Amino acid sequence: MRIYEVMFIVDPNAPEETIDAIIGQVESVIRDAGGTVDKVDKWGKRKLAYRIRRREEGYYVLVRYSVANTAAVKEIERRLKVQELVLKYLTVRMDEKLRWLEKRRKEREKRAAKKPAAAAAGVRMPGEPAPVLPGEPVEESE
Repeated sequence: MRIYEVMFIVDPNAPEETIDAIIGQVESVIRDAGGTVDKVDKWGKRKLAYRIRRREEGYYVLVRYSVANTAAVKEIERRLKVQELVLKYLTVRMDEKLRWLEKRRKEREKRAAKKPAAAAAGVRMPGEPAPVLPGEPVEESE
């Protein structure tokens, strides 16, 4: 199963029932494909970064779902594209991003394990000069 997020912006003048109907269409496509809807977030009306179809605001909706085949993703995008009230949409595959974040976390842990305990605790090694604090005079060596 792959994890996806689709964010779409609906005309802010659309009634709540119409927005719920669009979300219902997305959910039905996911369920028909054998997937699951993990989360539906209605962010509400927000100011757009730039004007879209002479609108300065939009109603934001985020749907996170898991599905096995990409045909469901294409069908969701097709339905959002033909929906007149949907101003913009964006689908992102999240499992690759989550896998990348997990890999980065493991690399950081591995690097932290390689560092000596003294360096991690902030202990100075013998012969290492003391750090100069701001406002203190600096000794010049010749």
